[in-house]
Amino acid sequence: MPQYKLTYFNIMGRGEPIRLIFAQGGIDYEDNRVTGDAWTAFKPSTPFGQLPVLEVDGKMLAQSGAICTYLAKQSGLNGKDDWEAAKIQELNGGVEDLLAGFRPWFTEKDETKKKEILEKLTNEKIIPFLDRYEKFLADNGTGFFVGNDVTQADLNLFHWLGFLAHGICPEPFKKYAELNKFLAKIGGLPKIAAWLEKRPKTDM
Repeated sequence: MPQYKLTYFNIMGRGEPIRLIFAQGGIDYEDNRVTGDAWTAFKPSTPFGQLPVLEVDGKMLAQSGAICTYLAKQSGLNGKDDWEAAKIQELNGGVEDLLAGFRPWFTEKDETKKKEILEKLTNEKIIPFLDRYEKFLADNGTGFFVGNDVTQADLNLFHWLGFLAHGICPEPFKKYAELNKFLAKIGGLPKIAAWLEKRPKTDM
């Protein structure tokens, strides 16, 4: 069994979908959470000067999407065939499109402007995204986004939909029956529930 070491900040963010794959896949790993001086010292050794990075027997892999796909393939969470694997990438790509629109909101310091940006994002980006993914889930008809079993797409969406539902836009999220059932379903998977119970409590 390879030795895995995940290095990320002490937040959920882009590290959490990776941790969820580790949990559901039943894979042991070192959850290395860095801050301050430790990150400053480590940064020059990373491929892109950013986190997360995964070390596999000392070899380093960057970019959260690449890490998720690698680990999903190792743990049977990347779909049952090439079509399902492609659909997983399609769904994850849609999440990336949404997150790209969040950059002005993440970086804005003025609270009034931040609120205005979020309202615009909710109307123009978040609600259309939720409409679309509610339909994707309903059309698949299994309670999962791809096929009839959990995949890395479900774990990625569990994290980011949870960020919307329990974080920045809880009220709009309430009307999405399929997505709310999905969050309960994935959160109730034994290995995921165990991880949610023991994971460090963080602000993000």
